[in-house]
Amino acid sequence: MKKYRSLLMATSMLMLMAGPAFAVDTSKTYSSGILVGCFLAFCGLIVVVQLMPTILLLVGFVRGLFKGTAKQASRYGSKG
Repeated sequence: MKKYRSLLMATSMLMLMAGPAFAVDTSKTYSSGILVGCFLAFCGLIVVVQLMPTILLLVGFVRGLFKGTAKQASRYGSKG
């Protein structure tokens, strides 16, 4: 029992010593101005605008793929 107690005490001391090492001062994390935020928002807007036609093209491709398979299935079903 004494062995487990000393092991638990050593583990808790190690965790208490290592805890503050990972702390971050949040007041200095983001020190950029409003212009940097606007620039990043503009870059994000460009990415979103570029993704919209891509998604529409993908949806059209999938619709055409399923319509094509439906036409082929009805065509082969009427011959048989």
